Amino acid sequence: MMSRKIVIALGGNAILSKDASAEAQQQALRETAEYLVKFVEKGDKLIISHGNGPQVGNLLLQQAAAVSEKNPALPLDTCVAMTQGSIGYWMQNALDNALAEKGIDKEVATIVTQVIVDQNDDAFSNPTKPVGPFFTEEAAKAEMAAHEEMTFVEDAGRGWRRVVPSPRPTGIKEYKIIDRLTENDVISISVGGGGVPVVEENGKLHGVEAVIDKDFASEKLAELVNADLLIILTSVDNVYVNFNKPNQEKLEEVTVSQLKAYIKEDQFAKGSMLPKIEAAIEFVEASQNGRAIVTSLENISQLLDNDAGTVIVKG
Repeated sequence: MMSRKIVIALGGNAILSKDASAEAQQQALRETAEYLVKFVEKGDKLIISHGNGPQVGNLLLQQAAAVSEKNPALPLDTCVAMTQGSIGYWMQNALDNALAEKGIDKEVATIVTQVIVDQNDDAFSNPTKPVGPFFTEEAAKAEMAAHEEMTFVEDAGRGWRRVVPSPRPTGIKEYKIIDRLTENDVISISVGGGGVPVVEENGKLHGVEAVIDKDFASEKLAELVNADLLIILTSVDNVYVNFNKPNQEKLEEVTVSQLKAYIKEDQFAKGSMLPKIEAAIEFVEASQNGRAIVTSLENISQLLDNDAGTVIVKG
């Protein structure tokens, strides 16, 4: 069997469920590593990405709680980089140990990744992604008065919350480094939390206050490194249409055109499954022979044996 180049996108919630302690998150990643090593045993080359929603949210809470004139809160792009480092360290350590237990001699490296976005993306004039702590209406309006660039909205009766842009990635600064590592048989961990959002001005990159969807960033990376397979891990073994209805249907192998028809029918939830489906479609359309699979971490053994999960193909 030929070695495949695989990008595996893990959700932030796969690392943190209820317990936000470092110990609990490290334990979750130890369990995750046991599954990921199965690909290595098959001879596959892995590029791992991950979400950071819960982690960056907690870090922003800590920043807000400790802010003072002498110790100002760090900007959002820096907080994304910090969670790339912390989650990358935990995952790197877990994989190193899991590989050692199997007697596999392989290196693992984490890349703090800058993901390029277009400063003219419509998302910048329409911020929608909630981040950080809840505020009272009075406190939110005071924050907006003090920081003209910030937008706060009322969030489902729970209080006011800052919203930031979520632009689509157009490039990945470090993709050649990531590809070089893969070609040299190094497992890499990159585009954590969708990557650090940067824009290009006068030939220079600088960070912006935004967050990038992890699935779109993983797709862009898979495209740039010419991956054979993009695996997007979620909480369910398969994607469904007519979900939770009497005529619910499990999708196994499905074509891009079928998925586009389902999107027109509003079959996939906007905040959860839809971006995964859109990312899978983009990768399959952009690649020559690539496929995408949406499934759960727990379904990996089945996936390795017979392509279990929802497999997206060109047609």
